[in-house]
Amino acid sequence: MQHKPAITAVPVHEIITKRWSCRAFDAAKPVSRDQIVALMEAARWAPSCFGDEPWHFIVWDKDTDAAAWNKAFDCLGEWNQNWVKNAPLLILVTANSVFHKNGKPNAWGQYDSGAAAENMCLQAVAMGLMAHQMGGFDPDKARKAFGIPEQFSCMAMIAVGYQGEETVLDEELKALEVACRARSAIGEHFFEGTWGKAIKTG
Repeated sequence: MQHKPAITAVPVHEIITKRWSCRAFDAAKPVSRDQIVALMEAARWAPSCFGDEPWHFIVWDKDTDAAAWNKAFDCLGEWNQNWVKNAPLLILVTANSVFHKNGKPNAWGQYDSGAAAENMCLQAVAMGLMAHQMGGFDPDKARKAFGIPEQFSCMAMIAVGYQGEETVLDEELKALEVACRARSAIGEHFFEGTWGKAIKTG
């Protein structure tokens, strides 16, 4: 199995350096109910504008409801299906476009729902699980299949489970699995004082 900690300019918490998006999942190891609830609790305690909690998650557990899991799996793009087939959990993140408290447009709902999803992904790391977020799915198909109201944007699907051996992947996916992790230099995206002025790291 691959262990690919992030290489950072200065030390950051290991839960961040250990988080990465594997594609090789162990199909034989289910995620427990307590672990599922812990993932949702981590998401539930994310910050949100006015504390409005715009996120709504749907969880599909292959171990307890294979029919529903397969229905969600059918909403994925073909390329993602090649590896997601081994993940025991699928999760859909949606964001409310209006505030619960007054029905007015919520311009921060998607931002807040992304924060909840990342909380969940970090909790997965803390429990020895892996989480891989995906944009490669059909939001309209998911909306129709699961009765999601129009005011909720379907943001991402997330595969969750225990990491497996890269040998479960085809050659193209295996190459991605073992490839080194990389990010742009910190000064390319993080500025200090004004736009385009790279933040100092020392």
